[in-house]
Amino acid sequence: MSKGAGHSRLAVARLASPELLGKSGFALRSAAFQDGEDLDPCFTADEEDAVAPPLEWSAPPAGTLELALVVEDPDAPGDEPACHWLVWGLAPQKGQLLEGEVPPRVGKNAHRNSEWLLPEPPHEDDAHAYVFQLFALDLPLTLMPGATREELFAAIDGHVVGVAMLTGTYARMDEDDENWDEDGGDDLD
Repeated sequence: MSKGAGHSRLAVARLASPELLGKSGFALRSAAFQDGEDLDPCFTADEEDAVAPPLEWSAPPAGTLELALVVEDPDAPGDEPACHWLVWGLAPQKGQLLEGEVPPRVGKNAHRNSEWLLPEPPHEDDAHAYVFQLFALDLPLTLMPGATREELFAAIDGHVVGVAMLTGTYARMDEDDENWDEDGGDDLD
């Protein structure tokens, strides 16, 4: 997957150096999608009861005292990537977030609420990237739930000891594609 110009605006570009990516084998995965592949609509605004996808990670580098997750869409218009999720308070060890699980502490997303912001790129856009960035930190965060992206970034700046990343993509289905089976009828009668 080619990285667009917006990737230089991601949190990882601002808060971590390249040698911290995957340090000590630190990796982020999902049972729901492979790196660079499409997100299932059940994790997007195109499904009624959509939730955040499941995530799991390997042990972070030595010296990690907390993990923080930032999910951004670098393909969104504007000066900053659209923030879809800010999570911190994750234990500094191998772990996971189950599908739809409420994390320990959540900050404000681009819509200023504290939940997984469902991907909803414009219908006419090509697929957007949703970049999951898991930061291993050398200090425990004292931020209160509901903190902003800037508050989280200020708290972790200079304290990142490792980063694991995972990217999912998503393009909206055309309205016609969603109803493809309604015209065909049921021929099993």
